[in-house]
Amino acid sequence: MPDISIVERPWNDPAGAGLRAEQQAEIAIRHATVGFDPGPKPSADDIAVFLLALVDGKPVGCGALRPFPPGLDGTPPLADAELRRMFVRARNRGTGVAVAILRRLEDEARTRGWNRLVLETGATQVDAVRFYEREGFTRIPNFGPYAGHPEFVCLENTLA
Repeated sequence: MPDISIVERPWNDPAGAGLRAEQQAEIAIRHATVGFDPGPKPSADDIAVFLLALVDGKPVGCGALRPFPPGLDGTPPLADAELRRMFVRARNRGTGVAVAILRRLEDEARTRGWNRLVLETGATQVDAVRFYEREGFTRIPNFGPYAGHPEFVCLENTLA
């Protein structure tokens, strides 16, 4: 198992921006589309925590938490936070990096008093869906901007 370090960085960190660009390029290939995401794009203004995974000091993965907003009609939010931009470079998958990022994100959520996380991923990203389900997430109806878009899968996890 590699020596994995998980560090918090600002959303605009250059290494993080590079990893997110790699993720979007991979998604474009899998979905045969460029940049299609009906949801609001994450930004430095709305990301509460952004983490990088380092192996031998080199960035190989990332993940973020964005507080989930209340409904437009003032109803309570669907969840406490949304997991965003979770990504691990292909050559580092299966080495524990994704689990390390996810566990740290869950710890960060608990520290903030958040106990329910949601996420969306592409329906063609079966490896991602399997990973999240293995880690305790369950499928839910597509929420918000993903409702009515079968090319997305939405999941949730209540933290213990």
